[in-house]
Amino acid sequence: MAYGERERRVPVVDLADRRALERYRPADTGVIEEARRLKEAALLDFGLTESAVASWLYAKCRHQIPTTAVATAAVVACGDGSCLLLYNPDFFVGLGLDGVKFVLFHEARHLVHRHLFADPSLRADPVFELAAEVSINHVAMVRLGRPVLPLLDGRPTGVDPREVHELYRTDLTAHGLEPLAYERFTETDMRIYGELKRMRHPPVPAPRLCVHLMAGAVPADQETVDLVASSALLNSLLAARRGHPGAEAELLDLMGRTEDGNARAARLWGRLGAGILRGETTRTRTVDWWQRWLIDVLASKLREGERLVYPKKRGALLAALGQDPLLSRRGPVREKVLVIAYDTSGSMPHHVITWLTGLVGRIDGVQAHWLSFDAVVMPFVPGERVYGGGGTSFQAVADHVEGRTEVNGRRFEEIPDAVVVLTDGYAPPITPAEPEKWIWLITEGGDEWPDRHTPAVDCHRVTTGSGR
Repeated sequence: MAYGERERRVPVVDLADRRALERYRPADTGVIEEARRLKEAALLDFGLTESAVASWLYAKCRHQIPTTAVATAAVVACGDGSCLLLYNPDFFVGLGLDGVKFVLFHEARHLVHRHLFADPSLRADPVFELAAEVSINHVAMVRLGRPVLPLLDGRPTGVDPREVHELYRTDLTAHGLEPLAYERFTETDMRIYGELKRMRHPPVPAPRLCVHLMAGAVPADQETVDLVASSALLNSLLAARRGHPGAEAELLDLMGRTEDGNARAARLWGRLGAGILRGETTRTRTVDWWQRWLIDVLASKLREGERLVYPKKRGALLAALGQDPLLSRRGPVREKVLVIAYDTSGSMPHHVITWLTGLVGRIDGVQAHWLSFDAVVMPFVPGERVYGGGGTSFQAVADHVEGRTEVNGRRFEEIPDAVVVLTDGYAPPITPAEPEKWIWLITEGGDEWPDRHTPAVDCHRVTTGSGR
C-alpha cells in the first residue's frame, strides 16, 4: 500500500526491487526531523480524536522510517508478521501537518481494505482499485474535515473522488443511464465499485498515480495484513465500548461502508461482535468482549519462542534503507511462563476459570502456574477445590511471583512472561516490578483501579453474561 499523487518530483520505486532501494539518497537532517515531528503530531491527533483505527494500526508498525526510497509513503507488510511505515521526508514537509494526516489515514485505510476485501478476483479488477481510492479519499476528506485533497506545490495529490464522480456522471448520461448523486454514489465501497462498473469507460488510474496499484510494488503479505488489521479493529471496538465517541462513530461508518454486498467483511465484523455498536446481537455465536480482549493481549505477550533469527525480507529492506539489521525472536525454543492468579476472597464466576483453563490449554509452548489468593497465596491445579474468604492482598501475589516469599517452603523460581489476575479489584493497589507483564481482569461491580494506574497496565472488565 502506498499513497499516490498526480505529480511527483521523485520517480516511483518498486519496493520489491532491492537495487532500486539501494539507489536512494538520504534527505537533509533538518528535513528528516521536521518530517518526523509532523508524523508524530499526526499520530497523536489520531489517537486523541480523529481515527482510533489508524492510531492502533500505526502502534503496530514497529519501524517508521524516513527515506527517499519511496516518493510518498507506504506501509509494508512483511512475511514475518511485522509492518513498516516508510515515508519520504521531503514529501511530508511539503504537505504540512494536515496533508500528513491525510496520507497516513489513507495508508491505514488501505490495510483495512485489504483485510476486509481480500477476494483475489475482486482485488485483481482495476475498477475495484479505483473504487478503493475513491472511497478512501472520500472518507478521509469527510472524517478529517478537508474540503479538497492535500496540496503539494499548489496541486492536489491523489485521486479526487468528486472528479471521478463527474466523469461517471458524464459517461452514464451520455449513454442514456441515470447516475447517482455524489452522496449516494459514495455511501458504500461496493456501491462505488458497482456504479463505476456501469460506465462504458471507467477512468482506471494509471499505475504511476499510486504505487500500491502496481502489482508486486509494495510487499503486502495477506496473513500479516489480517493479523495487524484485525487486532487494530478489535482494540478500536474495545475503545468504543469504553465510551470513546470517535472510535464508535468511525467503526459504525466503516461497518456501514464495507458490509454491503461483501460477505467476507460481514463475517469478519460478526466474529468481532461489532454489531453490538448498533444494538444488534450476533446470531451465530456468543461474543464475550473480555475474552476477545484477553486473547489479543496474551498473543502480544506470549510471542513465539526465543530463538534469534534474521528475517531476510525485512532485513534486506532495512539494510537497503541504511538501517541497522534487527533480529527477530522465533521458535518456540523455551516454554513461555504464564501465571494465573485467582482471587478467592469473594464471589468469582466459575465459568471464567473454566474458560481460562481451556484457553491456556490451547496455547502451545506455555507453562501455566495457577494460584488462588486472598491475604495469602495458595497454588492449585485446575479442577481442585480452592479455598479463601479472608482479606485480599495483591502484594502477596507480587511478592510470590517475583520470588521474594515462600509458599509451602518453596520460592517461585520462574520468570513469568505474563501474569493474569482475576479479581474484584478491592484491595490496596500495587505496582509490580514489571507492570507491563500483568493483565488485570476485573469482575462486574469491581474496582477498576488498574485502568487508572500509572504506569498504564492492561485492564478489562469480566462480564458474567455474553456480549455486554
